[in-house]
Amino acid sequence: MRQRKLKEPAPVLATAALPVVAIVGRPNAGKSTLFNRLVRSQRALVDERPGVTRDRNEAVAQWGGRCFRLVDTGGVEADERPADELLAAVRTHTLRASTEADAIILLVDGRAGASALEAGLWRRLRSGHAPVFFAANKLDTAGLADQAADFFRLGVERVYPMSAAHGRGVDELMAEVVAALPGDSATPAVAAVDEPIALAIVGRPNVGKSSLLNRLLGEERAIVSPIPGTTRDAIDSLATFNARNYLLIDTAGIRRRPKVHEGLERASVARALRALDRAEIALLVIDGSEPLAEQDARIAGYAWERGRALLFVVNKWDARPKGEREERRFQEALAWKYPTLAEVPMVFVSALSGRGVDRVVPAVEALAAAHRAQLPTPRVNQVLQAATQAQAPPSVQGKRPVFYYATQTGSAPPVLTIFTSAPRLVQPVYERFLRNQFAAAFELHGTPLQLRFRPRRETQSLAPKRSARATRGDRGARKH
Repeated sequence: MRQRKLKEPAPVLATAALPVVAIVGRPNAGKSTLFNRLVRSQRALVDERPGVTRDRNEAVAQWGGRCFRLVDTGGVEADERPADELLAAVRTHTLRASTEADAIILLVDGRAGASALEAGLWRRLRSGHAPVFFAANKLDTAGLADQAADFFRLGVERVYPMSAAHGRGVDELMAEVVAALPGDSATPAVAAVDEPIALAIVGRPNVGKSSLLNRLLGEERAIVSPIPGTTRDAIDSLATFNARNYLLIDTAGIRRRPKVHEGLERASVARALRALDRAEIALLVIDGSEPLAEQDARIAGYAWERGRALLFVVNKWDARPKGEREERRFQEALAWKYPTLAEVPMVFVSALSGRGVDRVVPAVEALAAAHRAQLPTPRVNQVLQAATQAQAPPSVQGKRPVFYYATQTGSAPPVLTIFTSAPRLVQPVYERFLRNQFAAAFELHGTPLQLRFRPRRETQSLAPKRSARATRGDRGARKH
């Protein structure tokens, strides 16, 4: 049966059309702290150790009535050509972000004073097209603000003393930044931007999550390295596919709990799991070159328990021996080992070559429609009646529950409330049977349809309450 068409959204502003503000600076200058303050959320991982942020983190922010895309970048090290490939990649991505920005905040540690690194960054960033705002962070009091004067010897015309942690000086800085952004000052605020569909890209370490993100975005947004743990934070990237806004959240690899030791890794895994709470759909990336791991099913369970729609993205499929690239056989093996995941949709890709990646967005669009589906009540009850006639519920101690009525009471994921004579008599095996019948009838594959059983008397609460005056009027009418 065709599902009811979703209501068309009002005209919206695509996130790609928003101006971009990039925060650039050395490691541990407080870039992620400022990012979190501007987006009013603890979106970026903050740690005292330098170099925690490696990839570009992105979010829509609003200040002074202006809406813009804010980009947090990895710290730039002092060496112009670092021998460490990972540090070189961080530097490359940071400088690339600055060239794409409409305004740049060069954030420095105000207490550390001027150095050759800040001088070099200042010269390089000023040579670009975007205005650069030199902000001296960690100056928490008025007495410390005098230390900002040290940076004038770099040739800086104006220094903004501030404290990202305490908010001191942030208003003055951001007033100048938003005034310099291109476009009309009446650019719509955040509320006018179409709320993006959030996709959390999750999986074990080194399965190709960041490579998949780059392929979907069509650019090297995330750093890809064979070193496990390259991605530490949950990295947000905004994109528009088929005129629809999306928020792609690239996460750190989730290992089994006994194998997670370092405090920073524990924080990364925790943020990866919290990314599922922010997302509507989970893209579980699986290494297709090896057998399905128990940890993959465990991560799928994490997403399912949180009510998230789920898509299996089987990566590295081209690395599998040619004689073993039968997609149906892989699906059957997964269904045999994990029956509860048998109906989860699956796409087979190679993020390295791009093969099959074009199938991901259509699969996500179908999942989003199923996750937000509005199920017609008459049809819901037809399916319920057909299911109970085809297979009666098992009796418990000689009693069998009777099902009267069902209606949808929630969405994203869909929730059906079924009124019955005895909710406690509904066995888990029969609940699974009913769930499968509804999922098949409405094509809700990949979304965790939820069933709730209530006693019949609760149906009275669904009817509108009548006033005492109306009741008295009815009584009077019956007397005549």
